[in-house]
Amino acid sequence: MVQALHRTPVRGPTFIRLLASLTDAGAPASPPPLPDRLSQWLDWKQSIALSTALDGRPVLADGAPFTDEDAEECARTRAALAQAIVGDRALSPAAQDEIGIDAAIVRQRYLTHQRAMQAATGRLRGRLRDRLAAKDAEMARLASVDAAMEVALSPREHALLAAAPRLLGAHFEQLRQAAENAAEGAAGAELPAGETSAAWLDVFRKDMQSVLLAELDVRFQPVEGLLAALRAS
Repeated sequence: MVQALHRTPVRGPTFIRLLASLTDAGAPASPPPLPDRLSQWLDWKQSIALSTALDGRPVLADGAPFTDEDAEECARTRAALAQAIVGDRALSPAAQDEIGIDAAIVRQRYLTHQRAMQAATGRLRGRLRDRLAAKDAEMARLASVDAAMEVALSPREHALLAAAPRLLGAHFEQLRQAAENAAEGAAGAELPAGETSAAWLDVFRKDMQSVLLAELDVRFQPVEGLLAALRAS
């Protein structure tokens, strides 16, 4: 049976550790402090916008109050995204037999899920900010800060997350090549070549699901933070 490639473990969030374990990518042993990283990510216009949100006078907005329905909508959306990832049969052995699968298809499937996550979390984040802005002055300030942070950090986030499909494509090719080499070197082995192919593809599909679910956790962190603020206010 084909086994996933093992790499030296690295420290960091689950999403980063999964990518590093499946590819040649590594992570710095001691990343720079958060303030130093933020100073590199924010230009002067973004810094001014964030400072204004922090120090300016918050403006209360008219809007519907936060209810359990908002929290339930977030939970439903997250569950639907997770189910779409787990239930994606485009990379199944059956699909391989019918249409064939290559690294380009892998990257496209990953991008499809990424775009769905981005659209859903962006919509939820905006809705929760509206609820915060209708609460009180402090919550309105928090909503302004979150909006400024989203605008400032989204380009950096998109650039970093865009590496995931490429890294998964490389992992796909490594697993496929390893399976082909094993099949060539084991003529007359117990498993027919077709079963070996199905085995490596199933390994990859599970690896890709794990990475996508970890990215889903990352993308929902701002949503969970806003929900926590609304529940505590």
